[in-house]
Amino acid sequence: MAGQATARRGAQANKSGPSGPRRPGARRLRLPARRRLVLVLAAAALLAGALVWVLYGSTWLRVERVRTTGTEVLTPAEVEAVAAVPVGSPLVSVDTGAIEARLLKKLPRIDSVEVSRSWPHGITLEVTERKPVLLLKKGAKFVEVDAGGVRFATVAKAPARVPLLELNPDNSPSLRRFPAETLLREAVRVAGGLPAPVARDTRLVRVTSFDAVSLELSRGRTVLWGSDEDGELKARTLVALMKAAPRARYFDVSAPTAPAASGS
Repeated sequence: MAGQATARRGAQANKSGPSGPRRPGARRLRLPARRRLVLVLAAAALLAGALVWVLYGSTWLRVERVRTTGTEVLTPAEVEAVAAVPVGSPLVSVDTGAIEARLLKKLPRIDSVEVSRSWPHGITLEVTERKPVLLLKKGAKFVEVDAGGVRFATVAKAPARVPLLELNPDNSPSLRRFPAETLLREAVRVAGGLPAPVARDTRLVRVTSFDAVSLELSRGRTVLWGSDEDGELKARTLVALMKAAPRARYFDVSAPTAPAASGS
């Protein structure tokens, strides 16, 4: 008898399950896999639509201001006028590459520019201007030349502490091999590599041939530089020579291992 009672209790336990007796009418709600997928896709579509509306349709993320940094000769107003940033447009739709290309094309004084979005309402123009290392005389005006040999601007007044370039290669036998543009680049390399104290004192860079570059300094001093080869060594030698002979008026560093100074 006891065994039969135990068996009946076990059968009842198996029917009710490990969690206890199941309530009548209770059942789990499960959506079919296809319906769940449809709901997920619908939610994603709604989210994507909301995002597109926020970026393009709403007034929350539109261009309200333009900020320009890095200008020295140019003014922010000049840069922003050429940039023509579409104020009021969705910030995400602004073509930053087109703005950069427009600035570089129309303002040759700009060496590089980075156009970036400043969320939520701004565009930033980070400008780097070219620096003149030499000037070319053009009538009553001056053409500025940067360290890459690029003629980037014509100005009425010569900027301070930028030497004038004098190219006189007419009688040079090396003119056929080294045309004027090559000599210009040679002069640019020499001027760009001058030590700061010498660069500040340089008034004129004279080039008559590829290996005949000379400098006219303040107080009537002259430096025979030669070619641009061994430029760093020549620069160090010239500084040392000028310290050793402060009253000299003529310095020759064309052969930097055998420099010379004379005159007083």
